[in-house]
Amino acid sequence: MFDWLIRLPSAIAETGAPAAAATGADPNSAGSLLSMFLPMILIVAVFYFLMIRPQRKKDKKVKDMLANLKPGDRICTIGGIYGTIKSLRDDDVTLNVGRENTEIVFARWAIRNVEEVTVENEGELLT
Repeated sequence: MFDWLIRLPSAIAETGAPAAAATGADPNSAGSLLSMFLPMILIVAVFYFLMIRPQRKKDKKVKDMLANLKPGDRICTIGGIYGTIKSLRDDDVTLNVGRENTEIVFARWAIRNVEEVTVENEGELLT
C-alpha cells in the first residue's frame, strides 16, 4: 500500500541528479540535508512550545493541587458539586455537602479545584 513512499527517495534522487550535475552541486551535501530537515525540526519545536510544554505545566499544577488537599478545604468537583473535605484516603475524598452536611465519597481525581472564595450552596452562604 505504501510502496510509492519507499520508492520516493530514489525517484527524487534520479530526477535531481541531472540538474545537480549541471550546477555542480552534490545532492547529498550537508546543506541540502539541513534544508530538508530544518522545516521538520522547526515544526516539532513549535508543537513542543505551544502544545506539549503548557500541557505538562497544567498537569503538574493539578497534581500538586490534588497532593496538597487537606480536611476543611472547600472544593468543586468535576460534576459541579461544592463541598468541604471531611476526610482523605489514598484515592478517595469524603465531602460534606449541603445544609445537613451529607457525606459523599468521591475519587480524588474528580476534584476540579480548591475554592478560595465563599460559595453559595442551596441558598445558604457557606464560608
